[in-house]
Amino acid sequence: MDDYMFKANVDRCKHVQETTAYLEIFTYSDPSLNTVEEHPLTPDEFDNFLHRRGAFAPPVLRAGVKVVASMRLILQQNAKHPETFTPHVISLPPTRYKDMVEALNLPYRGIESTSAKSYTANPTSAKKGLTRGWELMLSHDVKAGMTTGFSKGTPSSDIVECIKHLKACSLQIGHPMLLPIIIFSHDVSFKTDIKQRDARDWLRRLEHAVSMRSEIEEREGYVKDGTVDLDAVNRDLVECHSQVLWKRPKAYIEILRAQEESMRRFWEGLGEERRAEGGMRKLQASMLARLDFYRVKLQGIESYAYTTLQRLDIQRSALYNIIAQKESKLNFQMAGEQRKLAHASKRDSAAMKTISLLGAIFFPGAYLASVFSMTFFNFQDPGPVVDGRFWIYWAITIPVTALIVGIWYVWEKKRERRYENEDQDLERGSEAMEKEIMAMMRKRTLSKASTWDTKKKGVKFGCLLEISLYEGTI
Repeated sequence: MDDYMFKANVDRCKHVQETTAYLEIFTYSDPSLNTVEEHPLTPDEFDNFLHRRGAFAPPVLRAGVKVVASMRLILQQNAKHPETFTPHVISLPPTRYKDMVEALNLPYRGIESTSAKSYTANPTSAKKGLTRGWELMLSHDVKAGMTTGFSKGTPSSDIVECIKHLKACSLQIGHPMLLPIIIFSHDVSFKTDIKQRDARDWLRRLEHAVSMRSEIEEREGYVKDGTVDLDAVNRDLVECHSQVLWKRPKAYIEILRAQEESMRRFWEGLGEERRAEGGMRKLQASMLARLDFYRVKLQGIESYAYTTLQRLDIQRSALYNIIAQKESKLNFQMAGEQRKLAHASKRDSAAMKTISLLGAIFFPGAYLASVFSMTFFNFQDPGPVVDGRFWIYWAITIPVTALIVGIWYVWEKKRERRYENEDQDLERGSEAMEKEIMAMMRKRTLSKASTWDTKKKGVKFGCLLEISLYEGTI
């Protein structure tokens, strides 16, 4: 079934072209014959490498010399195609990919998932991505001590550096978990520690900004014109949270357990003869000790990251409370402005009444003019049209008009002062209402926090003291 599913999955995959090379490491009982070869692998030599023909044929050894351990890998360390790590994409032609998996005894199920595990195949790890992706499939022949596999990675991935370390540790290639543990050690390197420490420092600056402490400075980017930029704080809280979750240790602990299981199964299937040769027992103990070290380290990072995440949650809640308080103050200000608009509308209606009143004030003058026109103007009889006593009209109308306008002016000024006092009273009332609400909230919070009074404290402390004396602990 596995071979059928493998061929079906390969046939539906799209293939892209990547630069291919090979790596061969052989260690012999005579150390002078040890070889480490890494060269480009051309398409016409691909089958020869798989089946060890031509230039890749095993050398003829003199009597008494044997192969202790070997590693043969197909490498694509310069993967650049944007789709090379996407689902249903392989970086070799389908026929060559099938030949590679069958000839190097790689796991058929490796193409179906980012990891595969069986007795004959070590875990296959893959990190999907365009910038730092890598992929690894390995198989180990316990009797011959040969590890074969396929590895692909981008130029910026850790796989490039890991292959360099692998070549430097060529004498230890007899252990099939050497390369996976080298990759694992690079993935949980000091960069993870630095990333978590940087996130904690970032969190401290965010805490200063949220709590409005005096330590906050303009250069931190959260203060503009003397006020804290809450949008910048909120945005950086999200970014800091993402940085803390980078390479979450919990996932790496699970990978570590899988590697320990693979090492256990390899050691159980290893014969006594191979356990004793080449320092294999010492290498197994050293690699297990390193995994124990990584477990403790990852547990510490997990606790550190958990504390950072808890503090981030606290700051996020505090930030939301600050925003809610500012929104409440804004609502109070808007309510005050609306009250002012209502009073302004009231004043406008009063002004309209005043205009109407002024119009009514001028009606007496019009009435007097109509009355005086009957006696002071004569348009029918010959003689002067305007009577000499016409000045009496102006002598009465002007003082009466001036008196009415003066009375209105004094009355309007008094009314404006009264409106101004009412506005100030409204402002003071809004502020007093806000203070009363905040005081009530603090009172309720403190009352809920105080769950037992001083007398109960004394009783509990006395009981604890008596129990301690009775047990002899004090």
